[in-house]
Amino acid sequence: MPGGTEILAGLDRIRPGLESLYKDLHAHPELGHAEHRTSAEAARRLTGCGYDVRAGIGGTGVAGVLENGDGPVVLVRADMDALPIRERTGLPYASTVTAPGDGGEPRPVMHACGHDVHVTCLLGAARLMAEARDAWNGTLVALFQCAEEPGDGADAMLSDGLADRVPRPGVCLAQHVLPFPSGRVGTRPGPVLSSADNYRITVHGRGAHGSRPESGIDPVVIASMIVVRLQTIVSREIGMLTPAVVTVGSLHTGTNPNNIPESARMEINVRTYDEDTRAKVRAAVERIARAECAAAGAPEPPDIERFGSFPPTVNDEAATRRVADAFARHFGDRAGTLDPQTASEDFSRIPDAFGVPYTYWGIGGTDPGRYARAAEQGTLDSDIPVNHNARFAPVLQPTLDTGVRAIVAAAASWLVTSAS
Repeated sequence: MPGGTEILAGLDRIRPGLESLYKDLHAHPELGHAEHRTSAEAARRLTGCGYDVRAGIGGTGVAGVLENGDGPVVLVRADMDALPIRERTGLPYASTVTAPGDGGEPRPVMHACGHDVHVTCLLGAARLMAEARDAWNGTLVALFQCAEEPGDGADAMLSDGLADRVPRPGVCLAQHVLPFPSGRVGTRPGPVLSSADNYRITVHGRGAHGSRPESGIDPVVIASMIVVRLQTIVSREIGMLTPAVVTVGSLHTGTNPNNIPESARMEINVRTYDEDTRAKVRAAVERIARAECAAAGAPEPPDIERFGSFPPTVNDEAATRRVADAFARHFGDRAGTLDPQTASEDFSRIPDAFGVPYTYWGIGGTDPGRYARAAEQGTLDSDIPVNHNARFAPVLQPTLDTGVRAIVAAAASWLVTSAS
């Protein structure tokens, strides 16, 4: 029988409680570094299962350690934070939570990326592992990470001594719910998530009256030329077989139609899968911004700030092969290969800090019938809400069951094989 089968025997019994927990977490989302309620619930449940709990790591991070004899140490991570998005799912347990914005104004908060699924599934798997200790040997570390969305949660936990507060793992594992059919699971060796780099570029001009453009240097035109020229990086400087994305997500300038403003500010997001491409795109962004400003006779070079960077997620070949084999045994034809995602994560900073291999996989969260109809009609992009969409709502089941089973199957591929 597949490793982990005995551990999963209790899933039917705990399923109703997990579904209630998920609904509660979904209705009470918290932004990064403010996951106080979520982390307290994780700590409470881990303590009740017999884990040695270390709370407040990096502010709101939680680690539960369950030692169960000699054997490997496996760390499984779930992120906890939500997003500043107004929920439009229509669910009876939809969020109505708000949080203070930068100016103190209330802003809506929603679990639009599925981190509530991740927390629920890890807590379910952690409980099953604790209740079936005769079935495995080793140590399980259940890690609940703060602030994945802003990209600094893993670093915050590491800076607060995470590596000294939990046993050094032999492998790190993580999963994410994604908009493909619920009940399915997929992984892949090598690059699975892209790196991300954000740029804030401020273009300087010379203000003037709108009727006298010759008296000014128009930053609106300069910024517009930069936007157009940036589109040529991927189409003309990157090979067609190398994935890369350059997006101008924000452009702000001016206050009224009759003024040429003093400056324009844009924010740019770049996604790549390898460091060579990352460096090439970064150099091109900066070169284009400076060149367009020089060509327009701007009074000074642009200010270029890089912020909010995420590392690439590159799955270890051997660890991923082991997990993929476990998924094939557990899920049969519902296990497959995950396409590379241009989303980004900070999870890899944790195993990289320990110097250990890792693997990261996806579980489906979309109603299979709805997905099949959209695929048949060619409307996947318009009909299936993706992560960070206000209508993103993973179906309750079999999403939660799949997430719990995937964690147990993956962890068991190290821990059960060493059981006596």
